[in-house]
Amino acid sequence: MLNLSELCNTSRPVKKVQRIGRGIGSSRGGHAGRGGKGDSHRSGYRKRFGYEGGQVPLYRKLPIRGFTRGLFVKPSKAISFACIEQYFNDGETVNVETLREKGLVPRRLPGGIKILATGSLTKKVTIEANGFSESAQAFLDGNSYSYKIVE
Repeated sequence: MLNLSELCNTSRPVKKVQRIGRGIGSSRGGHAGRGGKGDSHRSGYRKRFGYEGGQVPLYRKLPIRGFTRGLFVKPSKAISFACIEQYFNDGETVNVETLREKGLVPRRLPGGIKILATGSLTKKVTIEANGFSESAQAFLDGNSYSYKIVE
């Protein structure tokens, strides 16, 4: 029986592969089929998407549509109950200054800090933050912790 893997083309001869860049006499020497000068004729060149040869590309000619809130968002730092439990003792105040002293938040923090309810909190601390998650606020209210929302 005949298998597909055993079939071979006997109707035409095998075409000789043209080797490029092997001298002027090979008819593919000189520039080796790459044309003349320029970046695109060098090895390792990759054309940037949307590039139009120095002409102002289409994506820069089109008007900008829509709105993004990314320019106006102030980044904030999230601090969990587990983090407060690990770094603070009973009776201490948790605020931006004390967190900065302990190296937990960066020097510049336009959005302030937000307290999250991940982990457990057993130490009686006073928390001053810019925001609280709903579950964190419910936990603090239910267990009579003192907290303050700072603007």
